[in-house]
Amino acid sequence: MTCLQPKTSRSEELLHYEKSQKEVNMNVKLLGMEGDPDLQFLLNGGDLLKVRSSSWKKTRYYRLQEDCKTMWQESKKIFKTNQTFSLDNISAIRMGRQSEGLKKYTEEQVEGRCFSIIFKGRHKNLDLIASSEEEAKQWITSLQKMISKINNLNTQQKKEHWIFSCLRKADKNKDGKLNLSDVKDFLHLINIEVDDDYAEMLFKECDKSKSGYLSGEEIEHFYDLLTHREEIDVIYGKYAQTMGFMSPENLVEFLMKEQREKTTLADAHKIIDKYEPDEKAKEEKLLSKDGFLMYLHHPEALVFNPEHKEVYQDMTQPLNHYFISSSHNTYLMEDQLTGPSSTEAYVRALLKGCRCVELDCWDGSDDEPEIYHGYTLTSKILFKDVIKAIKEYAFKTSDYPVILSLENHCSVEQQEVMARHMSSILGSALVTSPLGDGMPTNFPSPEELKGKFLIKGKRLNKLEASFATETALADDTGVTEEEESNDEDEQKEEKEKKKKKKLKLAKELSDMVIYCKSVHFNGFEDARKNLSFYEMSSFTEGKAMDLAEESANAYIHHNVDKLSRIYPAGIRTDSSNYNPVPLWNAGCQIVALNFQTTCTDMHLNQGRFLINGKSGYILKPAYMRDRTTEFDPITLTRGDWLQHKTLHIMVISAQQLPKVNDKKSSIIDPLVKVEVYGVPADVAVKETNSVENNGFNPMWNENFQFDVYVPELALVRFIVEDYDSTSDNEFVAQYTLPFSSLQMGYRHVPLLNKNGDLLPSAGLFIHIMVLDAE
Repeated sequence: MTCLQPKTSRSEELLHYEKSQKEVNMNVKLLGMEGDPDLQFLLNGGDLLKVRSSSWKKTRYYRLQEDCKTMWQESKKIFKTNQTFSLDNISAIRMGRQSEGLKKYTEEQVEGRCFSIIFKGRHKNLDLIASSEEEAKQWITSLQKMISKINNLNTQQKKEHWIFSCLRKADKNKDGKLNLSDVKDFLHLINIEVDDDYAEMLFKECDKSKSGYLSGEEIEHFYDLLTHREEIDVIYGKYAQTMGFMSPENLVEFLMKEQREKTTLADAHKIIDKYEPDEKAKEEKLLSKDGFLMYLHHPEALVFNPEHKEVYQDMTQPLNHYFISSSHNTYLMEDQLTGPSSTEAYVRALLKGCRCVELDCWDGSDDEPEIYHGYTLTSKILFKDVIKAIKEYAFKTSDYPVILSLENHCSVEQQEVMARHMSSILGSALVTSPLGDGMPTNFPSPEELKGKFLIKGKRLNKLEASFATETALADDTGVTEEEESNDEDEQKEEKEKKKKKKLKLAKELSDMVIYCKSVHFNGFEDARKNLSFYEMSSFTEGKAMDLAEESANAYIHHNVDKLSRIYPAGIRTDSSNYNPVPLWNAGCQIVALNFQTTCTDMHLNQGRFLINGKSGYILKPAYMRDRTTEFDPITLTRGDWLQHKTLHIMVISAQQLPKVNDKKSSIIDPLVKVEVYGVPADVAVKETNSVENNGFNPMWNENFQFDVYVPELALVRFIVEDYDSTSDNEFVAQYTLPFSSLQMGYRHVPLLNKNGDLLPSAGLFIHIMVLDAE
């Protein structure tokens, strides 16, 4: 009979904590938080009430582990291991009863004691109640401070923090010493496979004391050997022409010649002052190799042009002259057949910069409209709760207007309730009449609409009617199901068309539709002759793709004057997405994607809207805002859009790539793909060879060349995959950005996981050159 291992007691955990004080001190120093009371509070930890339902509320003990980045939770279950989560995985900490769970399962009187930890990706929120309001504030303040400190570490510090964490895991008996077995475990943890002979050679080279284990300075020497960057040596050595260091003049030469930056000696002095870690070198105005590497890791020196991080485009053009970050089925956290609906899904989309969200509205009980995916098993949420969540989070990431796209299936009575909720909750931020005096002839700009909400939906009459001297009440208070079904999947459209019923529309709701009136599309000619600028159509992806391929120039002309919304086909019950690029190429503004789904298409959307302050609005190129434009992305005749460039990319190396699974024996064989998306002539992909068994510091030194004809519409995507000879390669990480936002020269590329979240220590190192094609 097998004996059960006794569970570690609280006192044993605390004893272990005391033994690890040396490690704590090292991490505290790295974070610059010596003597910080908030950090000490988290290291000591405390009890919190964990809430999962009205009947499941249990006390759990939480504390920060010795690495100062992992929270530990004690579990009371005999067979359950104690759980941990990384501070890196926290998206936000929200005070009070803000989550759906806390609102539903707790009373108002505990409001001040509640807080929620919101995780990145699809992880469930952690809803907690402290013993007092003061303690809740202490937890929130302390956690937020730690997250901020970790996020503000430079890449070199994050790398050190991560490696020391792996060293701690490899040191099984926690004595600060590593034997040969520990070293092999450590190499697996950092995603590198070496044969036993090489591991033994590395170990012997560092074991200066011949003791059979590494400690103190020997571990530091081992670390230095591992993290040595040969490629940086070569670049630095070429320009370090002043006593083996870089002088300000040497640095200016590097920045102008290699990085193609306009720079001055004063700029070089600032870089040395900011990044040189050696005080003696700094005094002599010299940049060491460590300082040079720290500079190359700084956000300003990465592949993404820092000037594009803020709002830099003209935001005073009409609204339809912008690509608008847009979500489909925003209420869903997962798929559209059985997945949960949640206000949290709206919060996440808005915090990602989404500016057009969808509300699928149905009659609910107690005269309260609900939001869910009709005719499916998705859960339901109250319309008013969604509007409250939208109001609170709409303008945290971007100040620019949010469009509420209403899919209205409600009775007239509940439509009136919808109108009252929007009016009372959104207040003066809701646009209920045209800006300015008189009937408008064009859209207002994002700048004019800052902090405002626009309603997209059906309207009983033309907007012009509200400016008539005597506005007669519409005799016909309905819109046909044929029009309504235009926002539904094509199969349902065919069924509903046969019925030709009228959907009654409440005047109160109809009057709130000002700049985004939904109408059926009857062809470009009909739209040009009969539709006003504010009348817009929604297209299923299939219809839109056909138009973008067969009538691209006509589609572009249509979108110079009007808005177009594209949405995924109804057959995508798994909430998968479609490629948005061909629709952007046709000038479509509201290309709605399932934000809850992680895929290449969402990565492209994130890359497209990475620029312009993540405002969710990207100004279309001038040739897509011109009524006389001849631009056609398919045929590419001569015009301002044709700016043929040659893109040269050398993929040099990668650092600290994540594993694709947590098995100790799982080491990746990484390869890098470079993809270009844009007009069909620009679409291309090149890939490196794979490097066997090394996700820690693989080297490639492979060169690629791309022809890019329409750079203003092009996106560049870097993907790292784990090569598999017998099946599809596995995704490891990616980064996408607009071609026009690339910085030239030697650049580090930050890497994102499948959810689009930053991988703190991982990166690519590349060389980029963009030249005018001859």
